[in-house]
Amino acid sequence: MQKKAPPTPEQIWLAAVEAAESKQAKDIKVLDLREITTFADFFVVLSGANARQIQAIADEIEITLKQQLGEYPSSVEGYQNAEWVLLDYGDYVIHIFTEKARQYYDLERLWRDGKTVAL
Repeated sequence: MQKKAPPTPEQIWLAAVEAAESKQAKDIKVLDLREITTFADFFVVLSGANARQIQAIADEIEITLKQQLGEYPSSVEGYQNAEWVLLDYGDYVIHIFTEKARQYYDLERLWRDGKTVAL
């Protein structure tokens, strides 16, 4: 029996993006950080309209990555408040914000040296 190859980070962030889109996430961006840092390869940054939608997006991403790719987050932060939910999968980190929190923390500006991946 041949062992299945582990998913690539690109397959993982693409599945996360598709899961987020299925829950009407807004302004989805993927930042390639491989040339500027060693702690993560990709950031997926997106917004939801309110706490319930943000939790639904986070749930859908977790379910999709678990079922399709066998991937589990090493940690989940901010789920209860749902202003900024962080799903840490090691090589890729998913950030789900309210519009207000996204503007305040402005990760795209902080990590502007990363390449924005065309979706």
